[in-house]
Amino acid sequence: MQPVRAKKSFGQHFLNDRNIAKKIVDGLQRKDMYVTIVEIGPGTGALTQFLKDFEHKLILVDADRESIEFLQKEYADERISIMQKDVLKMQISELTDKPVGLIGNMPYNISGPLLFMALEQREMITEWVGMLQKEVVDRVVAKPRTKEYGILSVLLQAYFHCELLFKVPPQVFTPPPKVHSAVLRLVPKTENLPDCEYVVLKNIVKTAFNQRRKTMRNSLKSLFPTEKLQNEFFTKRPEELSWEEFAELAKE
Repeated sequence: MQPVRAKKSFGQHFLNDRNIAKKIVDGLQRKDMYVTIVEIGPGTGALTQFLKDFEHKLILVDADRESIEFLQKEYADERISIMQKDVLKMQISELTDKPVGLIGNMPYNISGPLLFMALEQREMITEWVGMLQKEVVDRVVAKPRTKEYGILSVLLQAYFHCELLFKVPPQVFTPPPKVHSAVLRLVPKTENLPDCEYVVLKNIVKTAFNQRRKTMRNSLKSLFPTEKLQNEFFTKRPEELSWEEFAELAKE
């Protein structure tokens, strides 16, 4: 019997396979580069049981009061801080003044917002390891000219090295999700970065993919002057462009 009741409103699916939990934690491969680990959605402590053995300061963030109460009883330690908080309202810089390792069995109902949060707070992240729906991870690592390629692919690949570490079947969760899962690792890039403002790039990419079947000439006509749109480049559809090509557009 689970010590915490899984709640649909929080998108909770508790991992019950110890070997997979250990494998996720092993995805943190740069631990010597930071002193604080932030775990998102620790739930019943599937990952926490391994994270607590590191020398790092550990910050557990969960919105579920029942999970928080369980974790406070199970993981009372001066190196471990336990916070009941909506992670999407969390600023890492309010927790610590140095970049962190961030890990979690992520709530599936906020996968997209969590990835945009990683983008917006990338300067405070040394590495990010999270379990998400496999279809979301497939979109993150997708290449141009594929149906999975989209907004998340372009923006995350522009700023991070993105790697699908391994896949996870539904039966190792309580309750089992209706989808397969996968573990994603993100490491912020230190070179070959976009030479443009993130907010400008994000606006162009989102505007283009919101009408992904249209040519760029049609989808971006509100953002560029008519004479520029005559360039042959704008006859392409957004899924044909690499992140580098979107970044070139955002420079202008």
